[in-house]
Amino acid sequence: MAGKQDVERGENGVGEEIRAPLIAAAKEEHPSKKDDRCMVYLSTFVAVCGSYAFGSCVRYSSPTQFAIREDVNLSLAEYSLFGSILTFGAMIGAITSGKIADYIGRKGAMIVSSGFCAAGWLSIYFAESALLLDIGRLATGYGMGVFSYVVPVFIAEIAPKDLRGALTTINQLMICTGVSVSFIIGTMLTWRDLALVGIVPCAVLLVGLSIIPESPRWLAKQGKQKEFESSLRRLRGKDADVSVEAAEIQDYIETLERLPKAKLLDLFQKRYLRSVTIGVGLMVCQQFGGINGVCFYTSSIFESAGFPADLGTIIYAILQVIITALGAAFIDRAGRKPLLVISGSGLVLGCLLTGSSFFVKEYGIAPGAAPALAVSGILVYIGAFSAGMGAVPWVVMSEIFPINIKGVAGSLATLVNWFGAWACSYTFNFLMSWSSYGTFILYGSVNALAIVFVIKVVPETKGRTLEQIQASINSS
Repeated sequence: MAGKQDVERGENGVGEEIRAPLIAAAKEEHPSKKDDRCMVYLSTFVAVCGSYAFGSCVRYSSPTQFAIREDVNLSLAEYSLFGSILTFGAMIGAITSGKIADYIGRKGAMIVSSGFCAAGWLSIYFAESALLLDIGRLATGYGMGVFSYVVPVFIAEIAPKDLRGALTTINQLMICTGVSVSFIIGTMLTWRDLALVGIVPCAVLLVGLSIIPESPRWLAKQGKQKEFESSLRRLRGKDADVSVEAAEIQDYIETLERLPKAKLLDLFQKRYLRSVTIGVGLMVCQQFGGINGVCFYTSSIFESAGFPADLGTIIYAILQVIITALGAAFIDRAGRKPLLVISGSGLVLGCLLTGSSFFVKEYGIAPGAAPALAVSGILVYIGAFSAGMGAVPWVVMSEIFPINIKGVAGSLATLVNWFGAWACSYTFNFLMSWSSYGTFILYGSVNALAIVFVIKVVPETKGRTLEQIQASINSS
């Protein structure tokens, strides 16, 4: 077994040692006719309750702004702090998420995240001043930051390779669903009642975690052999033959355990540099292509272009959910790279259309065409983002990092994502003041560079086990 061999110190030593058992296992591998995937589906459903909670946190401030300001007597500056402090909480959550998930497990991290979200919602519900509102918003942001890392990682680690892409993409689908549902019911409930509703997915998650198994890969890394085998058997069905998969996971873990525990600076070693470049690079592509500027200011973009904001926002929300669901259905058939390239191309087109709407309006070339260009541009943009760039970076991030660096590398990628979200939303209004059409030309250029990055750097990961993916990336 590879795990019992000496770890070579040459450039490709680790990769060769890891590849050997993978090649041997691949020759023996065959799908069991007795696989029962009910527990995988149940575990995924429980985990993505965290994703739904994430989405409800993001959208909470939009339909409640005027009511909260009136009831608690907040100035615009105080409400702006309440809205934006969520992102800072998420960045703190991102920094700590990997270590928490490594030390107390994927389930333990989700319990911590749910606790922070529930406490945050209660603080908002009982708030009579700006202080409690901000504490609650910061706490829910922290929970979001942890959820954004641990949910896709947990799903990737429990899913069979032929379902991994689709099941991990459900994470993004549930975020979109949480955003849309929170926006809709927020127009019908008081802001305090909406805060209570935010606790529901956290409660479902906590109950569900008592039923589902822990990630078998995490258990193997902890040396809990009996629990590892039990978890894998529960996930694959009591009559399934899990011997090949268990041996492959165990071989890989044993090899990695001979390496020193990774610290942040270790991520820049040659053996890990490619996977870190891919993970962090995709997060940069996702966020700096303008999504949070467009998302947070959709209504004002429609209004500026002369289109009814309410109608445009409703169409936007529905389209986002539908396209994300279609992406989940096709990701394991089409592959990760094709979806990212198609998505990036659509984002470029959406930016050009939206930028054109502001250009013709500003220069009076064809002012009557501005609303149609704006609506079509924004809808093309969000449809393209939902098709690939929204979900696939999280899927790939959950697949490419070896388990010995997954915590610190995943935290770094998630932190970059949340920093990008803050930077994009913060600078959007300044950019629009500088040049409305120039802003979208800039975003279009970033998305064009993202296409080049995907084609040149990102590998295709569909249909391969996590161990095969990580061995090929980190040995090349």
